[in-house]
Amino acid sequence: MALRILVADDASFIRDMVKKNLRDSLPGVEIFDATDGSRALAAAKAQTMDLILSDWEMPNLSGEELLRSLRSDERYETTPFIMISSRGDRAHVVKAVEAGVNDYITKPFTPEELLRKVYKQLKKIGKAPAAPGQGKAANNGNRGHAFGSIDALTGGSAQALTSSPTPEKPAKGKKFKAQIRFDSNKPPVACVIRDINLQQLSAALARDNGLPGLFDQVVVDIGQDGLDDHIQLNAYVHSLQAAEASPNSRVVKAALRFVDNDAAKSEQLSHLIGN
Repeated sequence: MALRILVADDASFIRDMVKKNLRDSLPGVEIFDATDGSRALAAAKAQTMDLILSDWEMPNLSGEELLRSLRSDERYETTPFIMISSRGDRAHVVKAVEAGVNDYITKPFTPEELLRKVYKQLKKIGKAPAAPGQGKAANNGNRGHAFGSIDALTGGSAQALTSSPTPEKPAKGKKFKAQIRFDSNKPPVACVIRDINLQQLSAALARDNGLPGLFDQVVVDIGQDGLDDHIQLNAYVHSLQAAEASPNSRVVKAALRFVDNDAAKSEQLSHLIGN
């Protein structure tokens, strides 16, 4: 029987990112997703899940309420439940553990953090693949490149940023053109692609044109100089960094992670990067 995982989160880009990384790393996995706790509970009753990843703050039914309801069902008395939360303070985590979560992951998180937690729980129930990190997600680019803080641009109001994998550089001599749309009331913002792979891109854009916020959903149009073909991708802002160590820096580097689960787009992007 195929491995079944339930992903519950009211943020669509979080669900998309989690599902993409799970599918890339766990061949044949069946993934069910829900936009709130009530839908998650209904999905869990309709199908017996092997693992549940759930946001803690959701509408209609919170992650804690979902967990308590599931634990009252004999099918889910010991099912691994990983809490996803934007709060990492000790009191919050302790309360969640006391409620019955098996592990937790704090937003923002990297694919490596997600897969490490998932593999750990799957191993406990005897359903983990032979070796963690053998999926596509583990092979796309070098991991662990840390992006800096955007505090210099925001006066310290932005939350700390986490590590982000370094994308592969485009073929030598190849130039790309791109624009980002993050506000429906404003025209697209041109940017310069620094690095790109099938998972994400790193781009530089002028601060004067306005900036998206962390975790904002954006649309990216990518093409190659001299060619009419271009590809449109959905993404979210994973990190922002001033290009210079100065509050007056006019250029900002942004890491955008793709969330499309579309084989045709992936093939088109692969062809664009490779040719």
